Amino acid sequence: MKRCVWAATPLSIAYHDREWGVPVHDDRVLFEFIVLEGAQAGLSWETILRKREGYRRAFAGFDPAKVARFTAARRRRLLTDEGIVRNRLKIESTVTNAAAFLAIQRECGSFDRWLWDFVGGRPLANRGRRGRRLPARTALSDALSRELKRRGFRFVGTTICYAFMQAVGIVNDHATDCFRYRTCLRT
Repeated sequence: MKRCVWAATPLSIAYHDREWGVPVHDDRVLFEFIVLEGAQAGLSWETILRKREGYRRAFAGFDPAKVARFTAARRRRLLTDEGIVRNRLKIESTVTNAAAFLAIQRECGSFDRWLWDFVGGRPLANRGRRGRRLPARTALSDALSRELKRRGFRFVGTTICYAFMQAVGIVNDHATDCFRYRTCLRT
C-alpha cells in the first residue's frame, strides 16, 4: 500500500491513514487541530501525537467554551502537566484562541462554515507533488493567518496555518500515488 513518505512510524502511519487530510466539518475537531498545531511549533508532530491524549484531558476534551473560561490558577497548574507541552505562551494562547474561536462561531454560525469559505467549501488538491517537498506556506495560509490574528488568535503563523489546513483537509497534500489521495478529495 502506497503512503506519503513522512508516514514512517506506527503512530504517524495510524494518523496518516485515519485522519491527515480528511476534510473536517466538526467545530470541536477543528479547535483540537488549532490547539495541536500551535503546540507543535518548534517541535515534531510525532511529539504532539504522543501527547494528544494529555491535551484532550488537560483542555476539557477540546471544548472551546470550557477552555475559554480557564482561570489563571488552572493555566498555572497546566505548566506542571507532563502530558502536554509545558510552555506558558502556548497554554495562554490556547485559552485566548478558545475565546476567539467562540466569537467566530457566534458571528458565522460555526467555525466550520467560516473556515471552509476560504476554499469555497471544497478541498484544494495539490497534484504532482510526488518526490517534491510540500510547501511550508502558501498565499492561502498567509490569508488565513492574517485573518485569525486580526480576530485575536495567537500561535497561528502562516506555517502553522498551512499545517492546520493540511491536517483538516482544506488542502489535500497526499502524494497522488498515496492510497488516501482520492478519498481525501471528498467533503
